Amino acid sequence: MTATMKPVSRVRRLGYVLPFCFLAQVLWGVPGARALNNGLARTPTMGWLHWERFMCNVDCQEDPDSCISEKLFRQIAELMASDGWKDAGYEYLCIDDCWMAPKRDSQGRLQADPKRFPGGIRRLADYVHSKGLKLGIYADVGNKTCAGFPGSFGYYDIDAKTFAEWGVDLLKFDGCYCDSIKHLADGYKQMSLALNRTGRSIVYSCEWPLYMQPFFKPNYTEIREYCNHWRNFADIYDSWQSIKNILDWTSSNQEKIVPVAGPGGWNDPDMLVIGNFGLSWNQQVTQMALWAIMAAPLLMSNDLRHISPEAKALLQDKDVIAINQDPLGKQGHRLRKDNNFEVWERPLLNLAWAVAMVNLQEIGGPRAYTISLTSLGQGLACNPDCLITQLLPVKRRLGFYEWTSSLKTQINPTGTVLLRLERASSTASKSFL
Repeated sequence: MTATMKPVSRVRRLGYVLPFCFLAQVLWGVPGARALNNGLARTPTMGWLHWERFMCNVDCQEDPDSCISEKLFRQIAELMASDGWKDAGYEYLCIDDCWMAPKRDSQGRLQADPKRFPGGIRRLADYVHSKGLKLGIYADVGNKTCAGFPGSFGYYDIDAKTFAEWGVDLLKFDGCYCDSIKHLADGYKQMSLALNRTGRSIVYSCEWPLYMQPFFKPNYTEIREYCNHWRNFADIYDSWQSIKNILDWTSSNQEKIVPVAGPGGWNDPDMLVIGNFGLSWNQQVTQMALWAIMAAPLLMSNDLRHISPEAKALLQDKDVIAINQDPLGKQGHRLRKDNNFEVWERPLLNLAWAVAMVNLQEIGGPRAYTISLTSLGQGLACNPDCLITQLLPVKRRLGFYEWTSSLKTQINPTGTVLLRLERASSTASKSFL
């Protein structure tokens, strides 16, 4: 059966649209689904992506500092290398839509806009690589990109070879202007195979399930075999409502999407908008905490030339990033929701756990929340005891707790308290090393 897919603008496209240690290893072991076999994205991808902050600004005459241009990406690359971002793990500098010229060249190859990218993508890639970073680029599975530039339909092999020749390290592959579900699915598969045939290591970021869901239930096991990460939900906005919508969708669908995530393939809830305009400080803390719990790719979309010290410190928080990048590679899930509180948890390496408690109430002041430690990690997180460290909103050691204890904390409206729980026995053994 073939379904007609109507092209829609990018911003509107979805408008219609046990106390034993061994038990923990069984419950939270290696994901069963086979991952894309390219050896990449063994932990969630980290970097910077232009779309939410800079969108499709192509007017370099009126707005030379914020238009999609070689100049912008060179400036961001310089800051990523010199201002602690690369050292924190943010490795990929990614171009989104609107980099292309309106037409392919005489040999059918994509080309960068010659005025905005006078040196072409190869020169930009060389510069990015000279900074110890990697370059990401954008294309579309259909006839046109979401902004109307040339799509890759019918050109999958040519475009994959072109990207490899340019020295591209990541491809974000969108799904606009595709005329059928069959072409959509086949296109994502064909580009995956074409990228692998180039012999270059290129992370493959898909939007396959996002465009599939209005018509059919995505086969996540299959998607994971072709993609390194995949978008499930609408584009993020610089707003608290957008963050809430993403978290609601994720928790409502966690039974089908959490088990498939793991090294080599990740659910992508979209960009980090920390450091922009629409989120309060507490809401920025919530996004950082929950993206760590969800094992999400950490792709910032902000202006690193103008970012507050507070936002920078949050985005570069090594303890929170360590949770996101935890090598066990298990995505967390929402454990419960009651009285406008949510509790999320994620299993970590060495039987540690991350726990996030979110206060969704948007009126009043901080509220107290008490949680029984026996309820965490299916009773395993603090059995027989554990050391608890609060990581966000500020880091502080809370101390040792027994399995039967309760923990009480104060959480600001729309804010989150992020905790790390470690077995007291393993913590004590570390202290002697």
